[in-house]
Amino acid sequence: MTMNVLDRKARPAIDPKDFKGDVHPDWCPGCGDFGVLSCLQRAFAELGIPQHEIAVIAGIGCSSNLPGFINTYGMHTLHGRSLPNAQGFKLVHHDMTVVGVGGDGDGYGIGVGHLIHALRRNMDMTYIVMNNSIYGLTTGQTSPTSGFGMKTKSTPFGNPEAPLNPITLALGSGASFVARASSGNPKQTVEIYKKAIMHKGFALVDTFSPCVTFNKVNTNQFYKEGIYDMNAEGHDSSNLEAAFAIAMKDTYGTGRIATGIFYQCERSCYEETEKDTLSTPVVDHKLGISTKRAEELKERFR
Repeated sequence: MTMNVLDRKARPAIDPKDFKGDVHPDWCPGCGDFGVLSCLQRAFAELGIPQHEIAVIAGIGCSSNLPGFINTYGMHTLHGRSLPNAQGFKLVHHDMTVVGVGGDGDGYGIGVGHLIHALRRNMDMTYIVMNNSIYGLTTGQTSPTSGFGMKTKSTPFGNPEAPLNPITLALGSGASFVARASSGNPKQTVEIYKKAIMHKGFALVDTFSPCVTFNKVNTNQFYKEGIYDMNAEGHDSSNLEAAFAIAMKDTYGTGRIATGIFYQCERSCYEETEKDTLSTPVVDHKLGISTKRAEELKERFR
């Protein structure tokens, strides 16, 4: 029996090892994506969601290989197209837990148009962006979140563009859950992932995941020294203006960088506004044709 879209009661915990995939991750030793994978496995396990009730959908990039390393249903789709596929999966089987994953180039570059509309649409799913401020798979070019003046293969004289701020983008697009985590702080990250998955609506979790090979600026030490837990310091995550104010101070390279839940509110998710058509998952709809006709149609495609 799968978890209903509106049922947010956690079930008995599962062993995180049950979510270990058959394929060993091929990321560079020390890559932050290892931490993200471990935290996501732990979050699923602690929420007690069985593997067959989960789908992890990715685009293209180092981080987008994650569905192959976790024991759930999964899809490795096209560059920047994880969200259209994830939303389509959710509409067809909306009583499953759907998590989109990818990198900052995938989600904030080529896929940013899809992200904005997913945020305002508020479908009940989670999107984890492994943000390393570099294009890692293509060996070190400037990404949308690379800092101003950062020298990379594509900007040898320094990045001339201001970095995109995914938090203010999400807040301004009508998101109902916006958070930031760091792979170097697994305890906090697991809790954020759990809250994001349990949230009724679209949840964006921007996650710092350092690239140890091509980004020598935004390193593990950089984040260890620069981040702080805003919720532990009293931030009210129901206050949209306060969330904007904190997010505007984040400049990827100067000052303190906030992690935690920036903003969370309850509003109708897409599935609730489409009750007439989504009361029954599409996969459970009857075809409306005879068994004989169904067999004839299947025979045509063999």
